[in-house]
Amino acid sequence: MLHAATSATLIEPTAPTVLVIEDDPANRALLSALLERAGYRATTAADGPSGLEAALESAPDVVLLDVGLPGMDGLEICRRLRADPRTVTMPVVLLTGRTSVDDVVAGLDAGADDFLAKPFHEAELLARLRSARRLALVMAEMESAQGVVAALANAVEAKDTMTEHHCQRLAGLAHLLATAAELDPVSIKGVVYGALLHDIGKIGVSDGILKKTGALTDDEWIEMRRHPIIGEQICRPLASSREFAPIVRHHHERWDGGGYPDRLKGDEIPIGARIVGLVDAFDAIVHDRPYREAGSTENAIGEIVAQSGHHFDPELVERFAAMVEGNDLDETDDRLRIGSLAALRASSRR
Repeated sequence: MLHAATSATLIEPTAPTVLVIEDDPANRALLSALLERAGYRATTAADGPSGLEAALESAPDVVLLDVGLPGMDGLEICRRLRADPRTVTMPVVLLTGRTSVDDVVAGLDAGADDFLAKPFHEAELLARLRSARRLALVMAEMESAQGVVAALANAVEAKDTMTEHHCQRLAGLAHLLATAAELDPVSIKGVVYGALLHDIGKIGVSDGILKKTGALTDDEWIEMRRHPIIGEQICRPLASSREFAPIVRHHHERWDGGGYPDRLKGDEIPIGARIVGLVDAFDAIVHDRPYREAGSTENAIGEIVAQSGHHFDPELVERFAAMVEGNDLDETDDRLRIGSLAALRASSRR
């Protein structure tokens, strides 16, 4: 049975909701009073089955869950919430008198976000609820950002069908090289996003130029070389754009300063842009383009090594050549596409 807690305290209509699943009536009443005094909207359930039903139907902002419940214990409720797409990210704080290492491990394995030991202190209760809610909001923002990035990346490929799956392959290659270069997790996430969106500015380039099979005229090159600037402008409104917008703008810069749009040189070029520029060149060589057929992996590495210190960062060239030799990347297009999505999920949780 689900009950809405009552209190004389005025609760804002937009207040976050905490579902308290607790079989002890005195504890339910105490928790409800504490929560409503702190500005939360509290609902309660007295056993496992009704608690699970309430979580699925009412979608609370946080679940405060006793472990020892009649009908279904808290760990089983946790496992079922994590198995349901509707509640897989719902914050769950376990309320328990069992605080041994084995009990904590069992709770984490079941999917709990945090623990609150009985008897609890009010300040600790509220702090753990705030922490769980902050984590949930961050995860929701990450999921939203990933959706936007994926939609924009798909828009690039819809614009230029000759480069189908190019952005996904690039994200997988860039993730491998960024990891080999020992970048930190936040930077790796930015590299993956930057690889997915590096050509988003081509939305502003005419189809006639993108699909032209012959050499571009001077005017056509001017238009083509605007795509990194257009891409940066498209990405800038995204909340996390500071991590990848510079990659979108600078992935056509050259180590010797001969690139575009800003003629940056050497270490002036963001390392993420150097990584994406290198793997972009490799992928372009080993796949068909309107103006030429695909080359072999060996030829691609040969061309990249020949441009070490001119077009590309020499240290990254060395790492990339070793990486390609050890991964048989000419046979792993599907793996790279899948790997790019896995890289996004993993980096978002670090």
